[in-house]
Amino acid sequence: MKEQKEACLICGAELEYFTEAREQICAICGDRKATNACCKNGHFVCDACHMEQGIKELLQYGLEETSGNPIEIIQKWMGQEQIHMHGPEHHVLVGAALLIAYANSGGKIDRERALQEMQERGRAVPGGICGFWGCCGSAVSSGIFLSLITETTPFSRETWGLSNQMTSRALSRIGKTGGPRCCKRSAFLVIEEAASFAEEHFGVRMQLPERIVCGFSARNSECLGVRCPFFKGNGA
Repeated sequence: MKEQKEACLICGAELEYFTEAREQICAICGDRKATNACCKNGHFVCDACHMEQGIKELLQYGLEETSGNPIEIIQKWMGQEQIHMHGPEHHVLVGAALLIAYANSGGKIDRERALQEMQERGRAVPGGICGFWGCCGSAVSSGIFLSLITETTPFSRETWGLSNQMTSRALSRIGKTGGPRCCKRSAFLVIEEAASFAEEHFGVRMQLPERIVCGFSARNSECLGVRCPFFKGNGA
């Protein structure tokens, strides 16, 4: 089934969100899990199944990519059919795009190990936490990026602070734009902030386009339109 805006992956119906979690059975893997969302026909797809197809080739892609532009990298990914308009896969993709661009811009990391760990940590960040926890997963992904390039642990000193500052700055950018949520908008905002942060603190300058233009608004029923800084109708 071709994806229609923000729709159920099983039947295409609109999603419904609950303020309190309910136990549901995933329509793909059959696991029973607590969730705050299902479609109007009762279908539920767990986070693992939602993101699995979209990120399974991430590691190989990251090893081959030569661009130093994280927006270019993530837009390539977003254009793939298996990447949905919204979803927890963005919690891996944002940090992965930053890691790849950072490495290609002169940053010293073990790219393969970093991407493997990005997948592990990003997969653990639940979908929908932007609204339910007040902490967008794309912002958390940028904190993971900082943690990985600095090899930060809970016992680290300066870099512990930098990793949390990164997440904080990303959340501030997202929060100032306002809702409702858009995983594409949040990803772009976070990457802009993270690229600036990396240059400020590590002297690594990643490439960014002069203006980021979103090509996904037609798939988003809650698109902010002209209120979004990346809306195609804004600017030249």
